[in-house]
Amino acid sequence: MLNYREVWNVETLHATSLHSKPLLNKKKMIIIDGKKISAEIRQEIAADVVKIKEHGGKIPHLAAVLVGHDGGSETYVANKIKACEEIGFKSTLIRHEDSVSEQELLLSVKKLNEEPDIDGFIVQLPLPAHISEQKITEAIDHKKDVDGFHPVNVGRMVINLPCYISATPFGILTLFERYNIDTVGKNCVIIGRSNIVGTPMSILMSRKAKPGNATVTLCHSRTKNIAEITRSADIVIVAMGIPGFLSGDMVNEGAIVIDVGTTRVKSELTKSGWKLMGDVKFDEVAPKCSYITPVPGGVGPMTIVSLLRNTLLAAKREIYK
Repeated sequence: MLNYREVWNVETLHATSLHSKPLLNKKKMIIIDGKKISAEIRQEIAADVVKIKEHGGKIPHLAAVLVGHDGGSETYVANKIKACEEIGFKSTLIRHEDSVSEQELLLSVKKLNEEPDIDGFIVQLPLPAHISEQKITEAIDHKKDVDGFHPVNVGRMVINLPCYISATPFGILTLFERYNIDTVGKNCVIIGRSNIVGTPMSILMSRKAKPGNATVTLCHSRTKNIAEITRSADIVIVAMGIPGFLSGDMVNEGAIVIDVGTTRVKSELTKSGWKLMGDVKFDEVAPKCSYITPVPGGVGPMTIVSLLRNTLLAAKREIYK
């Protein structure tokens, strides 16, 4: 049983009679703890790796290709390598300067495709402007595409065949599972249509699966009257990349809100000089919710652990035999 962090909002309702006592209307709001769930899954993966070693099996091996020295990318890749070490995976980091040619990067991808000890690998995005991200993505062997971005994996996801699901949507599905959140028949509004989160999430929530079977509306920057649409939603998943986009007047009482936003904004209150902000105005929205993810500590921790889960699936040949 999960030890949920719970917040109780108490509203005093005054009765019309002078002799009646005030009534308490209690509404329980649960903050979804992605950090806790991520830690539990890492322990489960580590236990799997121990069993693999005991039986003389192949240790999962994840590789990452990093181009340039973008701060966010450096941190993200370093966290992936650290996570591999903690759970017993092998890891390899391949670095290129941001002046690398597209042809050189394609050659690196080819070598990783052909290296039998590498089970899965990622090419960290974004890439420099002179390199086609789509061309690099399509060059990756879909059987090693643990990021789930290759058209083969995306296509298999659409028709509900086994595939690698991209890490952030995979993480969100896992949170629904671990918190026993029922999505069947629910009205789900997704804000943002990126190929990394919004579009795949819309497909995953509507497909015949669990979690899934929801009625999905996909909104984006050109959608009119977004607030009217979100107020009719049982579930709102926000992935716009605009800090504080979803406000309290845009959600219905009892809604489930998943905040995918992680924008760095300047802050004089932190030592680093910046803080992470989500796409949701948490203080306004949270009191109306039944479940909500915080930023940080919600969806973010689930992204890396989902990549590790995909790598374990690749090592075990459970998706592609």
